[in-house]
Amino acid sequence: MTDETEQAPSPQGELEPEQDQTLEETAALKAEAAELRDRLLRALAEVENTRRRADRDRQDASQYAIAAFARDMLSIYDNFGRALTACPADLRESAASQVKAVVDGIEATERQLLATLERYGVKPIDTSDGKFNPNLHQAIAKVPNSGKSAGAIVDVVQEGFVIGERLLRPAMVTVADGAAPAQKTEAGSSFDIKA
Repeated sequence: MTDETEQAPSPQGELEPEQDQTLEETAALKAEAAELRDRLLRALAEVENTRRRADRDRQDASQYAIAAFARDMLSIYDNFGRALTACPADLRESAASQVKAVVDGIEATERQLLATLERYGVKPIDTSDGKFNPNLHQAIAKVPNSGKSAGAIVDVVQEGFVIGERLLRPAMVTVADGAAPAQKTEAGSSFDIKA
């Protein structure tokens, strides 16, 4: 039995106009669905990036919010250091007991201030390796013939600090020049001994 409503394909393999229109609509709908899917995926990626950025900003804000306050506290830390430097160990030995007690109090306060700063992520820059790092150190002078290689740290004039992974204050250092100083002759002229 053959169904009379069923249409046979045309002899050249072409589709009827209704079928052709349906295929075009299907192709258009598939293209639109693919475009919408792509837009949805991009929107979801943007939302995820925004969330990550907000999390990072919130974390940075909580970690670095005290930067200005910590920078101000470093001047107090420096003053404690200057006060202790003004009273060398040999003078402390011969000082009256009240003076020793005051110096001990200054030392204890300096240690407590540094410990408090470290608890909030503020740490001193380590200069013990003697290598100059322009990202952490600020050279304020070159020292000729210091016995160290050129560019090595000779002295730390002011301690530097970081907060988290950011520079709070660079260490002020003097660095070795590496060149031997010129020697003066009896006539007062100078000559270079590197020759």
